[in-house]
Amino acid sequence: MKRVYQPLPVVDDKEIKRILQLGSIEELMILPFSVGEYHADWKTAQNICVELSNLSDERVRANSALGFAYTARTKGKLEKHIVKPILLGLLENCSEHRGRVIDSIQDINSYMNWHLGEKAIERLEKCE
Repeated sequence: MKRVYQPLPVVDDKEIKRILQLGSIEELMILPFSVGEYHADWKTAQNICVELSNLSDERVRANSALGFAYTARTKGKLEKHIVKPILLGLLENCSEHRGRVIDSIQDINSYMNWHLGEKAIERLEKCE
């Protein structure tokens, strides 16, 4: 796939629903960035990333972690009891795109003053 750099689309709730139901992999990959960056409601952005974290495509799952990081950066809010198990699960089951997940966890820790996954990341880095 050729990379084309362009601004993130701003998607409204109707378009979000369409993408979640019928969207292409490319649309699903971009959606967590867009909602994390632009959606007015942090909870909606978080919930969309939760939903995307359960899809079969590893790229979409890894990008859902980045969507959490975008939400943390722009909204300053996430629910730790919801986000933590998802991120730790993604850390274990996104082998090809683990770097994205690690970057996301580190960003979230920085923005939210959390300490998620530090031991798990350290363990994984020793194995590599």
